[in-house]
Amino acid sequence: MTTWKIDAAHSEIQFKVKHLMISTITGNFTSFDSSVQTNGDDFTSAVVSFEANVDSITTKNADRDKHLQAEDFFHAASYPKVTFVSKEVKKVDDANYTVSGDLTVRGVTKPVVLNAEYGGIITDPWGQVKAGFELTGKINRKDYGLSFHAVTEAGGIVVGDEVKLHLAVEYIKQA
Repeated sequence: MTTWKIDAAHSEIQFKVKHLMISTITGNFTSFDSSVQTNGDDFTSAVVSFEANVDSITTKNADRDKHLQAEDFFHAASYPKVTFVSKEVKKVDDANYTVSGDLTVRGVTKPVVLNAEYGGIITDPWGQVKAGFELTGKINRKDYGLSFHAVTEAGGIVVGDEVKLHLAVEYIKQA
């Protein structure tokens, strides 16, 4: 069994959601951890675990970040982490996988399927073997209890329900 640990300095965990249905706001988790268990360098049937600290959310707006961490959204005081544990990793072709698993947000666990584009394996200049992936998916925030709802004067929606997930990650093979 081979263990891979996330290289947080070379990884980004993002989400995107519509604001007023006319623009998109991007948020990031800046504190996270992840590991992958594989058979050697074969990621087919890998076991992936991931967690992000809710209090590390940043959207480049301190007031919005505090609101996202508050009870209206993630309720970080009671639910400090977002977690994902894979149930199945399937190879689609040489460059693509699907990763199915359980995503837990605000104490609610739901199945989710992520598409993973495999960037390959390379040895960096310091001798570390690294593997890279870009994962994408979509969830409905209300499925996870993130049910804050506001409307504009004209009846428009302030925050969209669909949340797009984008993870650009590098993993370091452990000795």
